[in-house]
Amino acid sequence: MKRRLLLLATSAALAGCAGPQVADYAGQTPKLDLRSYFNGTLDAFGVFTDRSGKVVKRFTVLMVCTWTGDDGVLDESFTYSDGTTQKRIWRLRREADGRYTGRADDVVGEAVGAESGNAFNWRYTLALPVDGSVYNVQFDDWMYLMTDKVMLNKATMSKLGIRLGEVTLSFTKR
Repeated sequence: MKRRLLLLATSAALAGCAGPQVADYAGQTPKLDLRSYFNGTLDAFGVFTDRSGKVVKRFTVLMVCTWTGDDGVLDESFTYSDGTTQKRIWRLRREADGRYTGRADDVVGEAVGAESGNAFNWRYTLALPVDGSVYNVQFDDWMYLMTDKVMLNKATMSKLGIRLGEVTLSFTKR
């Protein structure tokens, strides 16, 4: 029994190290400065796909972003393909060494992230309402600056380590 637990713990630890690290993108350009890119008005277009790859929902986002020093506010207004709307206001803080923390009303605890080169990786737990219930799901969110105006975003959503689907977005800075 102890051996099984040890193997399970070791496997879980190794799985956590298996994915890309934000430092892998250190040499990539254009160089991302999150405070500069997410400042002003942006438009985003996205899809949520289930684990089979089927598009479940399409959406647009209008973002109004402001920074005061190392403190930022990202005010997001979502419009979904079924006509529903949603609001999320992120309050971000730039920490040392390109790291960020953030909070929003539907985020459980604190989001943590880091930028390096053209990439930003952001991890957080979202309280997601589905059919009258709320589920806490984990997001592993990757953003890649393509030009000074365009950023691509791919986020994997999971629960208890099981991949539920992905969110793919394209941001355009006005």
